[in-house]
Amino acid sequence: MDELFVIVGLGNPGERFENTRHNVGFDTVDLLAYRLGIRISRLKFKALLGEGFIGNKKVMLVKPQTFMNCSGESVRDIVEWYKIPVNNIILIYDDVDLEPGRIRVRGKGSAGTHNGMKSVIYQIQSDQFPRVRIGIGKSPDNWDLADYVLSKFTTEERKIIDDSISMAAEAAITIVNDGVEAAMNKFNGKAVSKDGEAKENP
Repeated sequence: MDELFVIVGLGNPGERFENTRHNVGFDTVDLLAYRLGIRISRLKFKALLGEGFIGNKKVMLVKPQTFMNCSGESVRDIVEWYKIPVNNIILIYDDVDLEPGRIRVRGKGSAGTHNGMKSVIYQIQSDQFPRVRIGIGKSPDNWDLADYVLSKFTTEERKIIDDSISMAAEAAITIVNDGVEAAMNKFNGKAVSKDGEAKENP
């Protein structure tokens, strides 16, 4: 079988979670599907998925349907079935430690406080895979973290987040085409301003 890249967006299934901070991973995979002409319509491995190509490289777009805290079950099933090397898995998810308008690409590392990533790392017994983190900002002091990540963006925030999601989709494509180092060099120094323009970090 040709080499396969698996791009996984983390989120929660169901209408009540649409457009919430915790679902920017799903949103990014949906945008990739649109840009690449891939239909995410198969239900398998506890996930909605679709297959297609980035250039001449085969990709699978994945939205686990297990709810966030069990996302790793879906990723594990895919890895075991297709015998994929872990560095061909790309995870996309929200990050409260990054301000809105920033994304960060890394080739490996811990889950931090993110329960979806904790589940993935536990289930596949490795943290040696690329990831694209999308900044959603810290929760206000009087907010419970769980309530915050499950809240929806304001209209002003949504514009910045949509541009961040677009940048995250481009980062995932760059990882597949050119490798994680190229994506880190291209995207880790950029931020989206309120007018939607990507700019270099000071």
